[in-house]
Amino acid sequence: IILLVVLIAYPFGVALFLSVSDRVIAKADTGNFVGMANFIKLVNDSIFRQTVVNTLNYALVSVLFKLVLGMLMALVLNEITIFKNFFRGILLLPWIVPTSLSALGWLWMFDSQYSIFNRILLDAGVIENKIVWLGTPFLAMFSVQVVNIWRGIPFFGISLLAGLQTIPQDLYEAAEIDGASSWSRFWHVTTPLLMPVTVVVTLFSIVQTFADFQIVYVLTRGGPVNSTHLFATLAHQVAILAGQLGEGAAISLFMFPVLVIAVILQLRYLQNI
Repeated sequence: IILLVVLIAYPFGVALFLSVSDRVIAKADTGNFVGMANFIKLVNDSIFRQTVVNTLNYALVSVLFKLVLGMLMALVLNEITIFKNFFRGILLLPWIVPTSLSALGWLWMFDSQYSIFNRILLDAGVIENKIVWLGTPFLAMFSVQVVNIWRGIPFFGISLLAGLQTIPQDLYEAAEIDGASSWSRFWHVTTPLLMPVTVVVTLFSIVQTFADFQIVYVLTRGGPVNSTHLFATLAHQVAILAGQLGEGAAISLFMFPVLVIAVILQLRYLQNI
C-alpha cells in the first residue's frame, strides 16, 4: 500500500493538480486554477494533434509486429532442445540492456554519414546515395518503430514461450492423429490456449509503448518537424524545457483515458475466456 501510494497515487494526484493550473517553473507559487483551459488549448494545437496521431501510429504498429515476431520467436525456442538456456539468454539481451544505452547504439547505426545500414545497402547496390534515416518524417518514424520492435520482441517471446510450455502435449498428439496439419494445430490448439497470456502481454506492451520516452528522445528528440513526438516527449519539451508545468501535465494525462479503456476491454475479455 505504501509503495502504491508513494509511487503511483501521489504522483498521479500531483499531475492532476498541475494539469488544471497555470503553474510554471520560473515562479515560486503553485499557480492559479484554470480548469480545463490547458486541455482546450491542447485540442486546438496542431502540434499536439500531430502527436496524438504519432503516438497511435507508433504504438499500434510496434505492438502488432512485436506480437507476431514474438510469437515466432516463442515457437522456435519451444522446439530447441540443445543449448536452449543459452539461446534464451542471448535473445533476451535487447530487453535487458538499458534502453538509453541501446538507443545510442542505434543512433550510430542510423547516422547519415557512418550508418552501417547505408554501407550494407551501398555495397549491395540496392541504393546509390546514402539514406538520411532520421531526417525525414516517414523514415524517422520507421526508425524509432524498428528500435522499439527490436527491444520488445524478447518480452513477447519469453512470455509466450512460458505459456506454450503449459499446453499439454496430449492435445497436439490427438490433433495429429486426427490428421490436423501444423497450421491447424497452431490455429485450433495453440492460439486458443495461449490467448490469456497473449492478452496480458499485449496489454502490458500497449501501456509501455504509449508511455515510451527514451527511444524517441535519444534518436530524434521528436523531430524532424515534430513528426516523431509522442505524449511523453512532448510533455517533457513543454513542461521541462519550456517550463510550462501545467500544460505538460495535461499532455501526459491525455493518454490516461485511452489506457484505461484498453485495460477495461482486455480485462473483460479475460473474464469471459
